[in-house]
Amino acid sequence: MGYYFERSQVIETCLRGFDLINYPMLNKGTAFSEEERSTFALHGLLPPHVGTLEDQAARRLKVLRGFETDFERYSYLRDLQDTNETLFYAVLVSNLEEMLPLVYTPTVGEGCQRFSEIWRKPRGLFLSYPNRKRIREILSHRRYDQVRAIVVSDGERILGLGDQGAGGMGIPIGKLALYTACAGIHPEHCLPILLDVGTDNVTRRNDPLYVGWRNARVKGAEYDDFVEAFVTAVVERWPHVLLQWEDFAGNNAARLLERYHDRLCNFNDDIQGTAAVAVGTLLAAINVTGIPLAEQRIALLGVGSAGIGIASLLLSAMVDAGLDEAEARRRFYAVDRDGLLVEGLASNRQAQRPFIRSHSDVANWKLRSPETITLLDVIINAKPTTLIGVSGQPGTFTEDVVHAMAQTVRRPVIFPLSNPTSRSEATPEDLMRWSNGQAVIGTGSPFPALNWQGRQLQVDQTNNSYIFPGIGLGILSVKARRVTDSMFMAAAQTLAGLSPARQNKGEALLPPVNQLRSVSVAVAEAVARQAIRDGLADPRGDEVLKSEIRANVWEPTYLPYKLKTDLQHKMVTA
Repeated sequence: MGYYFERSQVIETCLRGFDLINYPMLNKGTAFSEEERSTFALHGLLPPHVGTLEDQAARRLKVLRGFETDFERYSYLRDLQDTNETLFYAVLVSNLEEMLPLVYTPTVGEGCQRFSEIWRKPRGLFLSYPNRKRIREILSHRRYDQVRAIVVSDGERILGLGDQGAGGMGIPIGKLALYTACAGIHPEHCLPILLDVGTDNVTRRNDPLYVGWRNARVKGAEYDDFVEAFVTAVVERWPHVLLQWEDFAGNNAARLLERYHDRLCNFNDDIQGTAAVAVGTLLAAINVTGIPLAEQRIALLGVGSAGIGIASLLLSAMVDAGLDEAEARRRFYAVDRDGLLVEGLASNRQAQRPFIRSHSDVANWKLRSPETITLLDVIINAKPTTLIGVSGQPGTFTEDVVHAMAQTVRRPVIFPLSNPTSRSEATPEDLMRWSNGQAVIGTGSPFPALNWQGRQLQVDQTNNSYIFPGIGLGILSVKARRVTDSMFMAAAQTLAGLSPARQNKGEALLPPVNQLRSVSVAVAEAVARQAIRDGLADPRGDEVLKSEIRANVWEPTYLPYKLKTDLQHKMVTA
């Protein structure tokens, strides 16, 4: 069980002195009581004042808010997490709206780019290609006995910033911080992992501060064998673990998800989580626009793994809404780097096939150039009701595009979902101005409130944090054996059901960020019920299910400590 044992409202540990206060999950800093200081040999190591968690949080917040840049705040919070995890999460949970942009998007992007500058203490595991024969040995340490959830990346496609190599570890660390902050999954159950197979980012590789393996990225059969060795070792070590793939390049993301679908309980948040939050937010937007899902026409900019995931889940939702599949497919207009996907394009990929249009579909379109059917051509000719961007290309929702959309649709839905903020297809201010206030907006990264015609309008952050923490909580609570697309559909529908716009069209599409804990619990309940319906979890009554979920929501509070005897320690860590 590791270095401590949590029994109800008391923690038993054999660690004392420096070992205790240097273990982030057990360190209480000045909040150790006088009795605990005597029992655990802490007198002299700590200043004499006995504080409280609330005092410590206030002190940390004051320092945090005094920094000039968000990167400084990110770095400070990373240090806090590596020093005192309970305090770190107490600060996060009580200030979610302020903290989420600092521990995750958009600041985590710079955190990954500058990861080597600020790396100080071990967190998670770096599994490097030269150590490929040691993976089982590395995973075997008893400190990982309690692991139930893993987020893994190979650092190749970090947000919209590309290959960051070992710096990509910032993503698994950040995602798992949200597992705990937003859904209450215990930090000891979470393990971030970076598969370090090198990097093709020459700037990173040549940086004298770079902490990763200084080699070109391993590809092909060697890469696949390395991932296979990793998955095999994970399944042997933790047969019931939940594994989340994160920020793999498009050519690997969908392929790995498909390959390991039946080997372990796993999902890809870039594909499935992004899809669920996009679908949930669009279902919420329907309450504002009045256009039913079955009548929506979807223009999608960016048809990589995330774009295909969004289109596929939306397609399923349209079929559920009454359309036959062929008709539903005709409602999608997918635009990639070479323009609208039409048959015969050399750049078309197999995964994009369901959303490729025939030449007859566009035969009568008026085009500005016969060479390429651009996004603007799609807007003018197809008159979409919804525009979604996951291209990673800033500024691609131009004034002409938005203006053309607003001319034909009274309330166009426009979601620039690329992140970090620097990669957003448009800013909310521009979208509102160019659409003359008609656009219904959701963004992938946080933006400040808009001042439009004397009114303050909140910008809905259509971020995966509304989905994946609750997915994880639900799956772990009922010990689901696999993850299905129907679970993500249940999560999307639950999120839509929580939309303030259901009651008032003038309200936000999504619940406020400071309610993410309650949102995650609601999503977890829906996902858990769906897992039972799918036959992937053992049946239980609804009250039992809710009780199991509540029991898995950890609250960041300090518990009293008791010294574990040597005999007890041997029994617990054997």
